[in-house]
Amino acid sequence: MLFVLPNKYINLVHSVISKMLSKKYFLLFLLSFFALSARAQSKAPQLLMDMNVQIEATQAVNDMYNFKFASAEKQFRWLKQKYSWHPLPYFLLGLSEWWKIAPDVEVTKYDQKFLAYMDSSIAIAERLYEHDEKNIEAAFFLSAAYGFKGRLYSERKSWGKAASAGKSALNYLEESRGQNDLSPEFLFGDALYNYYSVWVPENYPLLKPVLLFFKKGDKALGIRQLKEVANNAFYTRTEAQFFLMRILSMEENNPAAALPVADYLAFTFPDNSYFQRYYARLLYSGGRFKQAEKVSLNILAKIDSGMVGYEATSGRYATFYLGQIYQMYNDREKAKHYYNRTLSFGQENEAFESGYYLYALLELAKIADKEKDRKASKKYLNEIKKHAKRKHPAHKAARLYLKNQKK
Repeated sequence: MLFVLPNKYINLVHSVISKMLSKKYFLLFLLSFFALSARAQSKAPQLLMDMNVQIEATQAVNDMYNFKFASAEKQFRWLKQKYSWHPLPYFLLGLSEWWKIAPDVEVTKYDQKFLAYMDSSIAIAERLYEHDEKNIEAAFFLSAAYGFKGRLYSERKSWGKAASAGKSALNYLEESRGQNDLSPEFLFGDALYNYYSVWVPENYPLLKPVLLFFKKGDKALGIRQLKEVANNAFYTRTEAQFFLMRILSMEENNPAAALPVADYLAFTFPDNSYFQRYYARLLYSGGRFKQAEKVSLNILAKIDSGMVGYEATSGRYATFYLGQIYQMYNDREKAKHYYNRTLSFGQENEAFESGYYLYALLELAKIADKEKDRKASKKYLNEIKKHAKRKHPAHKAARLYLKNQKK
């Protein structure tokens, strides 16, 4: 019997979503994916732990994370021809579309293919699951595919669809609970569940009633499990490293611990713009300015050469770091050049309220003031007031600066 959330809690989820509009909210919809571990003995052939399949998929998986999508998808399509009865190749094709979205989640042109592949993975997994409700891989892919759909819908602020996808994933979580046969691939789900099932109610107290239906998590255990997956898994290794990097740097506020993970990802996948810009961010925030300068310049070179996956968001990050670094080097002209490029990248994807855009304006205003160009300085400050919310620190700084200029 499938687990169904009571209507009052479904309505609560809808209400909180509409009020918070938080991108991090997708974590709730992925809880079933995060919680899922290898808990059932399956009678059907299993591909996830098949060493021959892993060998066939190794280069393609690496190509996908290195943004060599054409070569990755060629191999994934071959796997689809060979294993058309299994959800794995369809899920990998969908995951490839997801990583095209990841560098700039505002881009929607990959959405339909992503959803189509996830729906195909779901349809095939459902057939396997109907035949054998203890099919470990069917439950995994049903939970994962619904979870990723929920994540995309939450990014698109399609909260009704996100809640529906999340509810479907939650059902398969309940059906899969109570077994115990862990492997590195499926431990990934338990790791993320253990961490986020505690983190979500800590940061969003209104969701506590919903999470009463789930087993109690353990953040410290989740991080330990995530490290184990990052070291020992095949398919989920890079995803585990990605989440470990984000959790350590953001949720745990420990960027120093996240830096070695970011260093590994940036070195292993040098053409993945998301990993590169995250690495630049950690280097910059950690005071490693020479390294941050090198990585940021490399990001810009790839944007300027038109490499796949290198776009305005990555450019906005890189140019702001460079502006800050050259300002510290007392190279005012280079600083101005890169701050202006930050503005250009911000305008390109209309990220006028982003911190990098607003603080680039503030730094340009300060430089103009030092150069006795009060007109330009005032223009930059008024631009901040135009785009930033009044409570934003940049807005407050702009108001104070304008007040002092009048004196």
